Amino acid sequence: MSKSPTVCEHCRVVSEKKFGGLSGAVFVAAAALIFAPRSSAQFGATSSGSGTSGSVISALGNRNQYSWTESFDGSANSDGQVMALDSSVGYSFGSHTLVTTGLPVYFVHATIVSATGTSATNSFTALGDFHGLVQLSFPGPVINFKTQLTGTAPTGSTSDGISTGHATFDWTNRWDRGMNQWTPFFEIGLANSLPDTFIYRRPFASFGMLSHFQAGTEYQVLDWLGVAVSGFDVAPWGSQTIESRVAGKGAGSSGGHGPPFNNGQKITGGSSLTADNGFATEVDLSPGKADFTLGYSRSTHYSLNIFSFGLTVNMRDLLRRSSL
Repeated sequence: MSKSPTVCEHCRVVSEKKFGGLSGAVFVAAAALIFAPRSSAQFGATSSGSGTSGSVISALGNRNQYSWTESFDGSANSDGQVMALDSSVGYSFGSHTLVTTGLPVYFVHATIVSATGTSATNSFTALGDFHGLVQLSFPGPVINFKTQLTGTAPTGSTSDGISTGHATFDWTNRWDRGMNQWTPFFEIGLANSLPDTFIYRRPFASFGMLSHFQAGTEYQVLDWLGVAVSGFDVAPWGSQTIESRVAGKGAGSSGGHGPPFNNGQKITGGSSLTADNGFATEVDLSPGKADFTLGYSRSTHYSLNIFSFGLTVNMRDLLRRSSL
């Protein structure tokens, strides 16, 4: 299954009616990628979306090799849409170790509603934080274990809510076991920022200590079709700061209605700012062209219904095959 990673409901209709002109144009580009030849699209990339199958990816094969992946993903709810095109390069040391670095470009479209009821559109494109990760995979006869350390440098804009302005880290550990077509899994992570692609693409960037948990199961229906369901929880502690991506630059309070990221561009407070819990579902399609995921998640803490998508293409393998 795709990672953390993974908008459905007839993507063309959503992009035209709900996503606006900017997002609609990006969706056209994503659709074009689907028809590129498939080449182990998940290798060396963490695609984003619902993330039901986990934020830790596999290092495939037993040989040392470079990787280059392009992933495009996004999430939409009633407050707006946040999408990102992430370019990553890396190196796999055998079957156990993977190192990658990348830089995302964000596409944000949101409608801002003030306390007086007036609305305005907030749309922009911006570079995100430079990121790097080291992942170790340890397959076992009973339990498979993966551990991944991810770090970011504050290269993105804080005024747009793309970055917190701080260096961040996330250490995630995953245990799973394959039983015929079923793969139950459990993840636990420690971070000083809520991972941007944990379950869904976040409408804000956060800074503050927290743990995140996810448990569920995957089911491989066919060679090219898989599904997953999971429950998740985010447990922060201490002071938390969020930089909203949907409230707009210089936005003040909207009267305290709705999720905190709608009530101002920058808010500092207690653990409830970034606390979250709910459930997620995901469908993973690998029809021989690319790896494409569709997801739905329900945030009970924020009372949000989120639709997500993810598309990942292994550019290294694609170019290698096209040159043959």
